[in-house]
Amino acid sequence: MAAVKQKAIVSSITVRFAGDSGDGMQLTGDQFADTTAVMGNDFSTLPDFPAEIRAPAGTLPGVSSFQIQFSNSIIYTPGDTADVLITMNPAALKVNLNTIKKGGLIIVNENTFNEMGLRRANWQANPLTDQTLKDFQVLKVPLSDLTKNALKDHPLKLTEVERCKNFFALGMMFWLYDRELEHTVDWIQKKFAKRPEMVAANITALKAGYNYADIAELLATQYHVEKTGLEPGTYRKIMGNEAAAIGFVTAATLAGKTLFYGSYPITPASSILEGLAHYKHFGVKTFQAEDEIAAIGAAIGASFGGALGMTGTSGPGMCLKAEALNLAIMAELPLVVIDVQRAGPSTGMPTKTEQADLLQALFGRNGESPVAIVAPKTPSDCFDMALEAVRIAVKYMTPVIYLSEGYLATAAEPWKLPDLDKLPKIEISHPKAGAGAFFPYQRDPGTLARPWAIPGTPGLEHRIGGLSKADLTGNVSYDPENNQKMVNLRAEKIRRIAKDIPDLAVRGPESGKLLVLGWGGTYGAIYQAVTDLTAEGKKISHAHLNYLNPFPGNIERVLKSFETILIPELNMGHLALVLRGKFSGVKIIGLNKVEGHPFKVAEVVKKIRELL
Repeated sequence: MAAVKQKAIVSSITVRFAGDSGDGMQLTGDQFADTTAVMGNDFSTLPDFPAEIRAPAGTLPGVSSFQIQFSNSIIYTPGDTADVLITMNPAALKVNLNTIKKGGLIIVNENTFNEMGLRRANWQANPLTDQTLKDFQVLKVPLSDLTKNALKDHPLKLTEVERCKNFFALGMMFWLYDRELEHTVDWIQKKFAKRPEMVAANITALKAGYNYADIAELLATQYHVEKTGLEPGTYRKIMGNEAAAIGFVTAATLAGKTLFYGSYPITPASSILEGLAHYKHFGVKTFQAEDEIAAIGAAIGASFGGALGMTGTSGPGMCLKAEALNLAIMAELPLVVIDVQRAGPSTGMPTKTEQADLLQALFGRNGESPVAIVAPKTPSDCFDMALEAVRIAVKYMTPVIYLSEGYLATAAEPWKLPDLDKLPKIEISHPKAGAGAFFPYQRDPGTLARPWAIPGTPGLEHRIGGLSKADLTGNVSYDPENNQKMVNLRAEKIRRIAKDIPDLAVRGPESGKLLVLGWGGTYGAIYQAVTDLTAEGKKISHAHLNYLNPFPGNIERVLKSFETILIPELNMGHLALVLRGKFSGVKIIGLNKVEGHPFKVAEVVKKIRELL
């Protein structure tokens, strides 16, 4: 007779699924996150993909994982360490053993801990029988055998039965953390609608895992996390690249423009192209180019033709796009270039996150070539900064680099759907035919933007190209004084954007000993670290940059109000280098790593404690 189960109320839980890249860990994690969203919890996720396209099964390079923290309060990170780790094979255990807290629960598929599995994962001895896991609770579950037994009457191939074990594991986690099955059952029915036998098998495996956890003697307690008190509104789970795609479509609609997106597939930016391709009913035009240069060339052509031209890539593609980007700078056309940063240099680690393209975005082109740069800070903020990138591009007639990163691109969180009627329109005016003499480089006195003339409009014919432009006429000019003037005007145009963006906001005291300054996806770890230490009585302030060129107008005053500035970056000190060069007399200390993973809260806390 099974022991009576207890139910414990907890404030937050962190779960990590890990297995081979063919074990469906991302799908499993997504379904757990979707159900968590439906049940009203705040959450943050961290998918971790293998860099190899298809590493040999059971080997360390092929391990895929998915971590989620969910809570009854607002949270900002996917959690530093997991409360429970579900591992599908020995390799997954080896790679992820340092991700679970001492005393945490490790659930292993013991069927895979055989001689071959251990050898492929480079285990010298079986960790289930020696002292390797002595600091953890360990639940050895024959996942493969249990799944086969649950599906013995289903007409599936053996390989198809084996692939259902992720749903068995998911069912166990749904019971352990008091999650409902209905959402995932509905998803399975829609996903496999054309294969009724797969619908039946996956639902059976899901329910079998749930029931197994209910009767397993080692799982004596079921945990429950109450709903989060989120602001009233309609929410959905969203990943950063999804939010970016929706944001750019929204911006094009607000501007009354056709969105043209030319891109060459590259990790981790490819899903933006895939996402935008689904919005044809909004007039979106997508073009998968043969290479990075063709992609940006097509986008520049679209902008010249009066559409909203965009292109997306990662760091290696930014290198290839640099010359064409300079053409857009010289022609002063509105263009949005998305850079979803990944670990480099060269091919680097394609699926791992980094923030090491900032200096490239600022200076990685020949000549004096300033562009505006914006950077989202959370997955849902990718929507807001997409609107900003388009607004700035068309208002100031300039290319804008949208500097995202791998962590933001694939991580997910709840997103409150905006009220579309309250979003500000993006105003665009094109010069009309017969409105007097036309000068293609005659500038708006406020923004210094030149007119956006639509090709084919009578009387608005003008030269275009990368050669130096004459003031007003746009004709080719090699006059030294004119070149200096045009360089100055393009630079001043970017500087004036500072008057059109929000001031840098400081959370905490407006002055003091320490300001922690971040940009991009470091926001969550910094926010939580500062919050935790402030609760201890420490006096620390926090500010975060969404605008990297130009900086907010009050940044110098903010920086000089503190004795020390700590800048955590997933690079070797890019923002720190820029700020040291721009603002003398400011003490700046970097917290830097390039491990391919986002900061943990504990890493930021440790550095702050050292400085205090």
